[in-house]
Parts: sequence; structure tokens; C-alpha cells
Amino acid sequence: MLPLGEITEQHFDDTFDRNVKGVLFTLQKALPMLAPNASVILTGSTAGSSGTAAFSVYAASKAAVRAFVRNWILDLKDRQVRVNTISPGATRTPGLVDLAGPDAVQQQGLLDYLASLIPMGRVGEAEEIASAALFLSSDDASFVNGIELFVDGGQAQV
Repeated sequence: MLPLGEITEQHFDDTFDRNVKGVLFTLQKALPMLAPNASVILTGSTAGSSGTAAFSVYAASKAAVRAFVRNWILDLKDRQVRVNTISPGATRTPGLVDLAGPDAVQQQGLLDYLASLIPMGRVGEAEEIASAALFLSSDDASFVNGIELFVDGGQAQV
């Protein structure tokens, strides 16, 4: 995360290599292993559809992932492979908490601030994101294709 005036080519390349290039070539290599009716779930982010200071490169990379889904459902329709995006909001993970540094009070302050932005009044838990992914991969979602499922406590809606 860097503000516009501080973005470097290295930062851009690292972010897009991981979030865009990595997704493309990983799925490409996995194609021969995908059975008919397989489900592919890509990880997006609420950042890909909303603005956040200093997150422009990350947000653009997640918007690119969403664009992949819109196109790949057409590329894979003859194989009956479903492709969807799951876009978590703020979720209590070590990666998120560590953004505040090692101080527990600052970490809780970050979580409290993020919770104040979410209509449900709390950050998500990793298990909630996993449950949504489990649904998308299940037969219960057999007619769900090409969507972006926000698992964010309603934040993307306000």
C-alpha cells in the first residue's frame, strides 16, 4: 500500500505479478485437471470496487481478477466449469492485524476502526469467508457462475 506519489515500478510489478499474473497462469496450468462441472473460485477484494487511499495498485489488481471471471466463464462454458469471485471485506487475519504493527492496542484500534465502517459493526472472521467459498464450490451453487460474492458485512453496499 503506497500513495500515488510513492508507487514504484517494483511495487506495481510485485502486486500485479502476485494477484494477476499468478492467477492467470495458475488457472491455465490447472485447466487439464478440471473436471466437467468444476468450480473455480478466485479471490477478489472489496478494494477492487471501492476507493481507499494508498490502495490503488492493489485495487486495480483485484479489479483485473474480477475481469478475468467475466471472460473466463465464456472461455470455459463448453467444459461446464463455473468461475466466481469471492470478495472479502476486512477480515481478522494475521495479515490485517499486522498492518497496525506489533502493539496489541494499536491492532485492536485498527479492528475497531474497520468495524465502524461495516454495517454489521464488526470485521469478518476467516471461517465466514471459508463458508462462502464452500457454498460456491458446492452443488448448491450449481447455477451460480460469473458472480462476485461480497463477504463483507454489507460494506460494499454503502
